[in-house]
Parts: sequence; structure tokens; C-alpha cells
Amino acid sequence: MNKVKTPDDLKKLREDLQGKIKLRESGGHPESIVQVRVAMATCGIASGAKEVMTFFMEELEKRGIDAMVTQTGCMSYCYAEPTVEVTLPGKSPLVFGFVNNRKADEIIEKYIKNGELVDGIIPVTYHTITEKQQEV
Repeated sequence: MNKVKTPDDLKKLREDLQGKIKLRESGGHPESIVQVRVAMATCGIASGAKEVMTFFMEELEKRGIDAMVTQTGCMSYCYAEPTVEVTLPGKSPLVFGFVNNRKADEIIEKYIKNGELVDGIIPVTYHTITEKQQEV
């Protein structure tokens, strides 16, 4: 553990721990909140997935949307990276391709907040992360 030397260090430590607690608390019932999974395999990272994941985490928090943002491995849509799977409570997951910060903002504002579909959805022939893990 790093030493706390400044008030900013303490603030960052507090925020990190609060995030971990929130994740743990919602982990028992993830279906009750918005779930955002960002593909972070090599191709996704090279295409900007880290920035997209950071954007989702920061913006969902700022907008007061109860969500769990996690990373996952390859979704097998390398041609469409960065890819993001979004699951709204009670709905089937949707996978969005070619997601940049502008597209992520549109996904938050239109799909997550209002349930409106937006361009960039990968067709339903995909398998969800859970289905892929069960196949292996």
C-alpha cells in the first residue's frame, strides 16, 4: 500500500475504497443495476478501450446513475473495437461497437437513461459474455 503524503492522496484512497465497497455490495444482485462491460483484450486496448472505460466510470458517477462498470476479455468483435456490452435491469444485453467517448456519451444519455436504441449495436447473433464462458 502506498503511503498517504498529501490530502489528494487521501482523497484518492477514499474514492478507490468507496468504489470497491460499492462493487462488492452490488455484486450480490448485479441484475438490479446497469451493467457496462468494456472489452479490454489487446485489440480493445489498442483501439482506446481504457479511455472509454474511464469515461463510462466517471460519467455514470457524475450523472448519478447506479451502474457497475467492469472490464472483460475478448468479445470476438476485433473489427469493431472498442466494444461495450450494456445490460439494463430486466433487459437483454446489447453490444455496441466502435465506441469512443462521444458514442459512450450517447449510449448513456439515450440508451441507459431513456431506453432509446442508438446506432452501433452489433447484431443479436453475438453471444453474451456469460454464454461464451459457459461454452468454454
